Amino acid sequence: MITYNPKDWFTFIFRIHRSETFRQLIPLMLGISVYSALVAWLEIHIFLSKDTVEIARGVSSIYSILGFTLSLLLVFRTNTGYDRWWEGRRLWGELTNANRAFAAQVGAILGKNHLQQRQTLAALLAVYAETLHFHLRPGRLDTSYYQQQLKDTEAATQADYFAHAPHQPLAIYGQLLVYLQQQFEAGRLNTQEIYHFKSETHKLMDVCGGCERIKNTPIPFSYSAFLKKFIFLYVMLFPIIFCVQMSYYVIPVTAFVLYVLASLELLAEEIENPFNGDANDLPTFELSQNIARQVRSLLLPERN
Repeated sequence: MITYNPKDWFTFIFRIHRSETFRQLIPLMLGISVYSALVAWLEIHIFLSKDTVEIARGVSSIYSILGFTLSLLLVFRTNTGYDRWWEGRRLWGELTNANRAFAAQVGAILGKNHLQQRQTLAALLAVYAETLHFHLRPGRLDTSYYQQQLKDTEAATQADYFAHAPHQPLAIYGQLLVYLQQQFEAGRLNTQEIYHFKSETHKLMDVCGGCERIKNTPIPFSYSAFLKKFIFLYVMLFPIIFCVQMSYYVIPVTAFVLYVLASLELLAEEIENPFNGDANDLPTFELSQNIARQVRSLLLPERN
């Protein structure tokens, strides 16, 4: 995710980031400029007459209505994409809060003499957040990662199981339930406490399910395809309609219109799935590292 100062207008205006849509659209803008130049030459030197001028003026009013309709569609598209991005951030905020609350509550019940149990819980919570990050990319963590993160804990024997599980976050969630049951059987948690903590662990899977819903449910194909066709048709008609009024100035104006409209669609496409690791996506790796540090500081304060 790009960090920036929203008040630094000068940087925004003159800096072109590698993820800037302008870079992606340069080939298309060059192509549409050549097309606009060809249309302008044909209309100015071959088809220009009083009749064509009147026709262009009449059609321009209808074209303005199409522009208004297109603007509504683009507003809906960008709002939908941003809603998905913000929902992803909200879910990871819930994951952070759930891990901190869970670690603090269990840490308050388990005494400092239960160091092994504290280490196990801290490792499982930290591993869950990092595993979820890679699960959403998609990606998988291997056995060596789990062996390193879970060494010297009661869950170390599960490293190979986690690495080969079809759904790695679900496997770690299951181990958390096993951990709570073990604490209950050892008399460290009573019936009311284990019921409460099992409800807390459900929040971890709720976050995972919410993120998977965002990742696996893109904008319907028909809507996305229609919007792209609409933008393409709108831009292609622009030089035909406005050339008689703008002459060859229609070339840069058409390229600019394409840049604005296509950029909105590209930005919406990028942020509608905020877990791909693109420049404007959520910093889930940094968030998972932050969760790992915080749960360890709560459960193992003497080691931080």
